[in-house]
Amino acid sequence: MVKLFFSYSHKDEALRDQLETHLAMLKNQGLIDSWHDRRIVVGSDLDDSIQGSLEAADVVLLLVSSDFLASTYCYSKEMARAMEKHQAGEAHVIPVILRHCDWHAAPFGGLLAAPKDGKAITSWPDIDEALADVARQVRRVVEEKSARSHKQPPQLGSATQTTLQAPPASATMPSTGPRSSNLRLAKEFTQKDKDDFLRGAFEFLARFFEGSLQAIAERNPGTSFSFERIDSRRFAATLYKDGNAVAQGSARLDSMGGRGSTCIAYSHDANARDGSSNEMLHVEVTDQSLYLKPLGFSWGGRNGEKSQLSHEGGAEYLWELFIRSAQ
Repeated sequence: MVKLFFSYSHKDEALRDQLETHLAMLKNQGLIDSWHDRRIVVGSDLDDSIQGSLEAADVVLLLVSSDFLASTYCYSKEMARAMEKHQAGEAHVIPVILRHCDWHAAPFGGLLAAPKDGKAITSWPDIDEALADVARQVRRVVEEKSARSHKQPPQLGSATQTTLQAPPASATMPSTGPRSSNLRLAKEFTQKDKDDFLRGAFEFLARFFEGSLQAIAERNPGTSFSFERIDSRRFAATLYKDGNAVAQGSARLDSMGGRGSTCIAYSHDANARDGSSNEMLHVEVTDQSLYLKPLGFSWGGRNGEKSQLSHEGGAEYLWELFIRSAQ
């Protein structure tokens, strides 16, 4: 069984939990035994427990974000030691890019990162798709290690005795008896958590539309745009080609009618009235995280592949509705 170690910032715990769920099949198949610091039992020495598990790890997942890079412990202790083990052939380090950050200049910047092309997980329209891609890449590494260990069984003799020598007492986990690794509890989200998440999504959406319009105008001669932040709850955008409007839309924070909650309402009309929309994004929850879900008006209700969206995923979804008339 391959021992897998999560190195991460606690600010990214929700994403770590989601990734661990996507790795459950490897665990169910008996291929991995995963560990992170939430498995430390009460009364244990934190540093000894973490370093002991890191020393025993065959695969180290670096869950990379700006908070990870800013963490002295993650960067200077866990990552530094993981890279030493990687370079010595004692472990395989996989950088998993959670959120956009300046990670290419880090010591692990030359390693092949997951998910595909090192594209940050939160930038994928569907976070589950990104996490599934990470799980597939981890599986390849784990299966390769498992196959290699089966092909090269340890031989009897002094070399074996050296290889199997117990680590120093300070590096071992305290003995606590058998226990399950399934220790996760459901998280509770308040209405304020949901409101803050939706407000953050709207602010990101406004910046996303303005930046995308500016990039189109810079790259395509003859194009121009109008972006108006009407107030803190509404914006309107229009794209022009040779002076003619080829795409327009508006978004606002609005109520969901009889649902008694707030949503992001999007319209193909830059001057849309309150209460009218072509699509809505509302907040829903899993037992571990918040996400945006479209009602599916613009896709005939077929929004299964777009059911759990991050802030950037929601922005990409609405941008696709905006830009398709110009394409």
